[in-house]
Amino acid sequence: MAKHPLTRIEISKEYLNFSAGHFTIFSSVARENLHGHNFRVRCAVTAGIGADGMTFDYVVLKRVLRELCDALDERMLLPELSPYLRIERGDGMVFACFDRERIPFLERDVLLLPLRNVTIEELAELLLARLRDRPELIGADVRGIELGVSSGLGQWAYSTWESE
Repeated sequence: MAKHPLTRIEISKEYLNFSAGHFTIFSSVARENLHGHNFRVRCAVTAGIGADGMTFDYVVLKRVLRELCDALDERMLLPELSPYLRIERGDGMVFACFDRERIPFLERDVLLLPLRNVTIEELAELLLARLRDRPELIGADVRGIELGVSSGLGQWAYSTWESE
């Protein structure tokens, strides 16, 4: 039973976005061509309303979400956990080795992510996990979080977490 009434706070700001390059891997021999998206992020938090009439200071939530987006901005995103992609490094370069291709990138432009594939589904799960790891929300009566990532109009993937 909830200690306090619950409410859902949704944060969907214009600045919660990142631009990044990627390619989706479909199999050991099929992938998309390299391209990019202007990804958008939104987040809804279900939390108890305290005696002061507030859930928590959600300015903090907006700041953390912005930092998470900024960390992915203007990068080439590559999945470290793909069974079909091998990453090589050398002389300031990162090579994404796929099938018979060896795709070169400047090391400074690449961000390796602990994902199987760079998809909005995987990005939503990653960002939710990173949000949950942030100490700024400790102490808030958070009961659930839903985090969404979009790669274009009308195309969202959501990852959710609920307290036990």
